[in-house]
Amino acid sequence: MQTFFIKNLDCASCAAKIEKELKNAPGVREVKLSFALNTLQIDCDDIESIKALIARLEPDVTLSEKKEKTYFFNSQFFLLLGLVALFLTSLWVFHYIEGAQNYEVFFHIFWVGIYLVSGRNVFLGALRSFKKKEFFDENVLMLSASIAAFCIGAWEEAVSIMLFFSAGEYLQDVSVKKSKDTINAATLDQTTIAHKIEGAQVEDIDPKELKVGDEIVLYAGEMLPCDSTLLESSASFNCAAISGESLPCDFSKDSEVLSGSIALGSAIKLRILRPFEKSQIAKITELITNASSQKSYTENFITTFARYYTPIVLALAVLIAIIPPLVFGESFEEWIHRALVVLMVSCPCALVVSVPIGYFGGLSAASKNGALLKGSNYLEALSKLSLIAFDKTGTLTKGVFKVIDIFPAQGYSKNDVLHYALCAHNLSNHPIAQSIKSAYEELSHTHHVSEYEELSGLGVRAVCDNHEIIAGNDKILHKFDILHNTCHVEGSVIHISVDKSYLGYILIADELKNDAIEVLHELKNMGIECVMLSGDGKYPCEVVAKKLGCEYYHSLLPQDKSRIFSELKARVQNKGKGKVAFVGDGINDAPTLALADVGIAMGGGSDISHQNADVILLNDSLGTLLKSIKIAKKTKIIIYQNIIFALAVKGAFIVLGLFGLANIWEAVFGDVGVALIALANAMRCLKL
Repeated sequence: MQTFFIKNLDCASCAAKIEKELKNAPGVREVKLSFALNTLQIDCDDIESIKALIARLEPDVTLSEKKEKTYFFNSQFFLLLGLVALFLTSLWVFHYIEGAQNYEVFFHIFWVGIYLVSGRNVFLGALRSFKKKEFFDENVLMLSASIAAFCIGAWEEAVSIMLFFSAGEYLQDVSVKKSKDTINAATLDQTTIAHKIEGAQVEDIDPKELKVGDEIVLYAGEMLPCDSTLLESSASFNCAAISGESLPCDFSKDSEVLSGSIALGSAIKLRILRPFEKSQIAKITELITNASSQKSYTENFITTFARYYTPIVLALAVLIAIIPPLVFGESFEEWIHRALVVLMVSCPCALVVSVPIGYFGGLSAASKNGALLKGSNYLEALSKLSLIAFDKTGTLTKGVFKVIDIFPAQGYSKNDVLHYALCAHNLSNHPIAQSIKSAYEELSHTHHVSEYEELSGLGVRAVCDNHEIIAGNDKILHKFDILHNTCHVEGSVIHISVDKSYLGYILIADELKNDAIEVLHELKNMGIECVMLSGDGKYPCEVVAKKLGCEYYHSLLPQDKSRIFSELKARVQNKGKGKVAFVGDGINDAPTLALADVGIAMGGGSDISHQNADVILLNDSLGTLLKSIKIAKKTKIIIYQNIIFALAVKGAFIVLGLFGLANIWEAVFGDVGVALIALANAMRCLKL
């Protein structure tokens, strides 16, 4: 996939049109276009043919490998400012200087000059739209409106339509570009230079040129470009970009430091562990960039609405212009003037620009807090949650188990149970296995494991020194027909058997995460039902559920989790309200994550859970989940504010225009103003 920055793309509908055409172009295997980030990711055979296709669709749009800065005060700004000043001055002279109206012809010629200069981009845009038979383009509409104004002798209004529309378009374009630059700065903040150590010299190179094993130096305040190993005895980094954690993180020698971390203090030496494209910050950036291709229901609705809004308003304006004069004998000049006021609000720019910008601002705000969402559709779904189901171990609890006690069967010792427990779990990375290893590191034993098998939701089976060892919950004993009399032990239990003989069990315990009680309490206050689904036994689940005050289901295999979750989802759907989410971290959670409206994976979980998840909590914090839901709800409010505000203002001008209570000047300023205000309001999402 090649990534390009798109220049001069200021129209959301144009972006959608380009993306649609590129997907159907020959030689294109995959394409993702982000209007919010002005980026194009494409996998194709011939990029030059793609550039040519884009030029045919939108002649002003070009591709660049480097992002360019947006400047507010440029030649276009000063030209429009000068034209506005000249026009307003000429109006004052014409109306307030005695005898000036005797030179009306000269003023008309002067105004036509202002009209032609200010509207040159509108004329070119309208010409391209005519060639493509797109008659509802805003340039065509404004050109038609200004010509109609000239035809009824409204010279001042005709020039004001073109001049102030062009000025408004300039302000809107610059505002959109500035908004995108702000979002880019918040989401794609990557270092552009790496300081590679070459002998006694330090060479500045592109981070993409770094190779595994290269040594670099990172100065205070700089961002680490690639995942690396620390060569210093110790160092501190700001890891907020990748985890949302604002406190400094301390690392010791040979520790892995993820890209995106910012150096604190003095210069730091590191060794590259992974190349740029496989490092953490590159993966995060790719996820954020791809998120814009997954559009929310509201975005899709606004896109569809915009296709019908303009033709309907145009038809209404035509009816206003012709029906009263033809049916009631009213003045054509008066009703055409009123129709032009209505026509001024026929462009839905305030909606089609501010809505995607608002959603992407929300996605960026969530990412800054440590939550990666794979699309604005999931941000919208988070705002509508009615129920969240949680896995227990590693999600609600720390996943750090401690061995509490060992209960050997008659004829065996505690060391016998431990001996074989260590054999069975020697190849496992499960938190329970790690707790057994770490608690009894002093127990020396050489393992000769010839067979090893993890049984999802049950435990493990291993063959060590020709002895078959079974270790897991009560279900695994029944699966292998092992006789025992400890079916109803309270607590988290690891049963051990060797060669079909039951040796006893180990009692372990897990701790709740520090913020679990507070987060679930606040979720319930927000009207979100919380349920715990766990593969653990009844006793440990009951203890945790009582502390959290939530409904729970215990002793669930992966297929049981999926079945129970489907029932919970159906329960919510039958009530006709909201969405459901599942939060988990393990391989056994992947099927349930895929069933959820919003699948949420903890950052420290398995790769499979990440692949099936729609949201990834990079810092494993339940507080980040709560913050993300709040961001989603606030983003939704801001988006709805923009929709209601824009439609209300446009509706008001349609009514005022119909009754002759608003003039063309006011309609132009109202249309431009509502777009700028909606855009400014949408940018609040970035600061949530």
